[in-house]
Amino acid sequence: MSTVRTRFAPSPTGYMHLGNLRSALYTYLFARKYGGTFVLRIEDTDQNRFVEGATEVIYRTLKGIGMTWDEGPDVGGAYGPYIQSERKNMYLPYAEELVKKGRAYRCFCTNEELEQRREEAAARGETFKYDKKCLHLSADEIEKKLGTGTPYVIRQDVPTQGEASFDDLIYGHIAVDCADLDDQILIKADKMPTYNFANVVDDHAMAITHVIRGNEYLSSTPKYNLLYEAFGWEKPVYIHLTNIMRDATHKLSKRDGDAYYEDYIAKGYLKEAIVNYIALLGWNPGDERERFTLPELIEAFSVEGLSKSNAIFDPNKLQWLNAQYVRDLSEAEFNAHAAPYYELAGISRMDKSVLCRILQPRVELFSQIPEMVGFLARLDEGYDVELFTNKKSKTDAAVSKTMLAAVLKELTALSAWTEESLHVLLTGMAEAMEVKNGTLMWPVRIALAGKQVTPGGAIEIAVLLGREEALRRLRFGLEKLA
Repeated sequence: MSTVRTRFAPSPTGYMHLGNLRSALYTYLFARKYGGTFVLRIEDTDQNRFVEGATEVIYRTLKGIGMTWDEGPDVGGAYGPYIQSERKNMYLPYAEELVKKGRAYRCFCTNEELEQRREEAAARGETFKYDKKCLHLSADEIEKKLGTGTPYVIRQDVPTQGEASFDDLIYGHIAVDCADLDDQILIKADKMPTYNFANVVDDHAMAITHVIRGNEYLSSTPKYNLLYEAFGWEKPVYIHLTNIMRDATHKLSKRDGDAYYEDYIAKGYLKEAIVNYIALLGWNPGDERERFTLPELIEAFSVEGLSKSNAIFDPNKLQWLNAQYVRDLSEAEFNAHAAPYYELAGISRMDKSVLCRILQPRVELFSQIPEMVGFLARLDEGYDVELFTNKKSKTDAAVSKTMLAAVLKELTALSAWTEESLHVLLTGMAEAMEVKNGTLMWPVRIALAGKQVTPGGAIEIAVLLGREEALRRLRFGLEKLA
């Protein structure tokens, strides 16, 4: 294999879609797998769709994941500029070359004329295709229109007979009838190139050897190859990727809130889990492994493992995988990720070591934390006294009242409010009163939390609340039972 050069060429139109991120990931993995060069190119030829700040989102996302590029707008390289709008003056000469070769032509049809013909085609039940009207203009007619400054575009002259074809490493040989292809626009009236023309020119100019992209470009690639042939350029190797679907019939979409990488980060997913999961959407490592670091993905990745079938995005599987990564975090790492959620829940001043211990085994998404620990910041004093009754712990209202009264007396006199001292005192009380630990701890936890299910037990909750608040809640619980 010759020196590999791949490119990720996103349009700065908003946040990073998971499908785009997967394309970037596979492009990166392929380059790294074969010791090649990974190029980042920003394709902003469609200024109407440009979103301010979107380029920075692309940089932030890729860098945050660890997918560093060898050439790009911010790092330079021998084939720059790497932003298409900065290459504007490079494209027109290539189009003019095709005009001279008879493989493209100037089209002076107005938008109104084209719309009328489009409506006429629809009325006939036909799919509109440009009729090559301007291809047949005489040289004198063309010169006259140019002399009067009539606006024009440059269209590719697609043959009306024969076939256009290409070979794809996933889909194999694909051929289409040239009669079904439209004369696509290469250069718009504002002299900006269309995406379809610019990406061909740039891939050649940047010596890209392998083009990895979504299969929505399968229908356009035959026309791209006609351009390569018209110029006499070597064609790249094509690898078209299947779709990521929400279900069997629907793609991931912004409307459904399941499309963008940063949405998942905001939901409390770890970037490592997201990357790991999307790597497996359309690629099989050939064994039973489900956990991969980025270096491990580089080592394991192969085109042979890519699927021809669409991948179904399973949020439950992603959440499960995320939970595995959460469990593996160190205490410092867990608390660093959890910090904004501690702040949101109003518990950021509480003991982080205890919080980590009770939450890490239970949290699957960091965004779950505020709901899990909301009771620590504020007790819902309207909780039902029936919570004090628990058959397993052999408690009812009367038993709970007895336990709370005894616990309050002892805890009020406790000099050191530490986890160890609370543990010794409460377990010692249960033993002295000849009851099981659960019989004493249940009403204490209910009074402290006002909830039946909590992360952590009575002792951890008491430590987190501190002496004053814990005693206040215990007294309130006792009053509810009066």
